Amino acid sequence: MVRVVGIDPGTDSWGVVGLEDEKIILDTSIPTKRVIEKPSLIIEILRSLQKIDLIVAPSGFGVPYTPIQALTEKDLFYLTIKKRLSSKITGLGEIARLLKEEGFKGYFIPSVKLLSTVPTHRKINKIDMGTADKVCSAVLGVYDQSSRLNCKYSDVSFILVELGTGFTAVIGVENGQIVDGIGGSLGCAGFLACGCIDAELAYLLENIYKRTIYSGGAAYVAGYRDLSPEEFIILANTDKTFKIAYEFLLEGILKDINAMRVSVKAPKEILLSGRLAKIDKFYETLKTRLSDIAPVHRINGLPTVHIAKEAAQGAAIIANGLADGKFKPLIETMKLLEAKGTVLDYIYFQGIEKYKKS
Repeated sequence: MVRVVGIDPGTDSWGVVGLEDEKIILDTSIPTKRVIEKPSLIIEILRSLQKIDLIVAPSGFGVPYTPIQALTEKDLFYLTIKKRLSSKITGLGEIARLLKEEGFKGYFIPSVKLLSTVPTHRKINKIDMGTADKVCSAVLGVYDQSSRLNCKYSDVSFILVELGTGFTAVIGVENGQIVDGIGGSLGCAGFLACGCIDAELAYLLENIYKRTIYSGGAAYVAGYRDLSPEEFIILANTDKTFKIAYEFLLEGILKDINAMRVSVKAPKEILLSGRLAKIDKFYETLKTRLSDIAPVHRINGLPTVHIAKEAAQGAAIIANGLADGKFKPLIETMKLLEAKGTVLDYIYFQGIEKYKKS
């Protein structure tokens, strides 16, 4: 009997899913603001399960499979991509340290760029091809399509669009393997985040911080960054500024999906995940706009999971596979264990070497 947990550090909320073999033993979500205020909440939730064989820890920009107890400061840099790591850090970095201090067993996992199934030429001068949680969502997508279409993992093919509260990411899966990714800060805008930044604009901004990356999205275009995605969609029906922001968001998504068709030429489906995918009007609009490419579906996810988001479910599947559970063939098909290198590999700009050495 294998008891495992997957953790997803979302912009809006942190999801935690526990599996005992195939049985759901934990399905919860905590607002990210509360996690930042009290990181020990995650530890308390894990302790409530008493016995855990393996955890897939929140992994940000990812490292090759690294045991929690082997975590180093260099690993923390690669997980967070922050120029300065202080002794007092919040969010993902602090949780990572707490998991190590509390003696939990498990792994930090790779992001899309580190996967061997992604050709090297697609990795050049990129970091964010999809964070580790996007890998988790893609894993759930492979499970979902295989189950619904009654096909082998190796026959799965889709383009995944993760429509989170903060970022939008597009991941390509072919023959059951991740072959390409456009991460949230590499491609189109998200609801809150700006997506890629024009290099000339970046030059004018002079100093770009993490808070810059988390701003400039559709909600900022509309002028109401504290509005919920649901309220935003409603107002886009009548308000001119909101309509512009809505088309800005929607058209960017459509362009990135079509760009991904270079890598996944004949997807069986386009799968949607994330908070915006749950908004019926937005979902129906995407179904209509994408009907000439492939059928569009929301990821169903694991049976009986009703709270935690897709990435947390995928993280639990990976944890089960790493613990030699039912899903071991899935992660073997996806060649997830063959990840290697760092997200700073294949970058050809002056000034990046100091981050590799420090």
